[in-house]
Amino acid sequence: MSTAYTRDEMMTVAAARQLKDGDVCFVGIGKPSAACVLASMIHAPGLVLIYESGTVGTRPRVLPLSIGDGELAETADVVVPLPEIFTHYLQGGRIDVGFLGAAQIDRFGNLNTTVVGPYEKPVTRLPGAGGAPEIITHARDIFVIMHQSKRGFVDALDFRTSAGHLGGGGERRRKGYPGKGPSVVVTDIGLLRPDPDSDELVLVALFEGRTAEEAQAATGWPLRVADKLEVIAAPTDEELSALRSLMARTDAAHKAPIRIKLKQVQG
Repeated sequence: MSTAYTRDEMMTVAAARQLKDGDVCFVGIGKPSAACVLASMIHAPGLVLIYESGTVGTRPRVLPLSIGDGELAETADVVVPLPEIFTHYLQGGRIDVGFLGAAQIDRFGNLNTTVVGPYEKPVTRLPGAGGAPEIITHARDIFVIMHQSKRGFVDALDFRTSAGHLGGGGERRRKGYPGKGPSVVVTDIGLLRPDPDSDELVLVALFEGRTAEEAQAATGWPLRVADKLEVIAAPTDEELSALRSLMARTDAAHKAPIRIKLKQVQG
């Protein structure tokens, strides 16, 4: 593999590889969408993508700007009412994977998408919970994707929006959460997975050219490192070509001028 690639491209490819053909996936906007659409283009044509707006089996040709993007409805097998997405699909145990992003994550995979800083007077007000708390609770498995830095990988969340493994040590299981919580965190450095006993995130794999010291320096807690680190294979030409084509189509679609047709009103 000789083609140069960016860290963002490597992260997206690595995230896409986590998905299996036939998975039913509840998808978040942004990087989760990119990974899921790429997976459906390369190795998982039977991947079923579900978005919070009620689109089931959607096959977006470009990445959606939001859950309300018309691209999702136009390419969906069916569009159902939003309550049905949560009651029938999510709470009914029909979601294999919830794919999420976040602004902050702690060592036990709990997520913050609410505020940075004190809740009463935040430095930054974030988009909020959306469906993430329900997704992380009920989906059988959870994948998280986010850039690794001390701003995002924090010792203590400013606000716990979505419960990962709570305080660790099996607390999530003892409290009877239906899903198993985050099983992998994909970053621009490598992969983290929860320790089976403590539930604390551990660095288990690195991208080519990255180091454990780099990952530890980008983490706000003393990041544990697996005894044997896997080296993740670089993106293939097929993966890069598909991803770059997807991003080019998306850029072209979103930069196209919006033309509003005004109906002439005759007096």
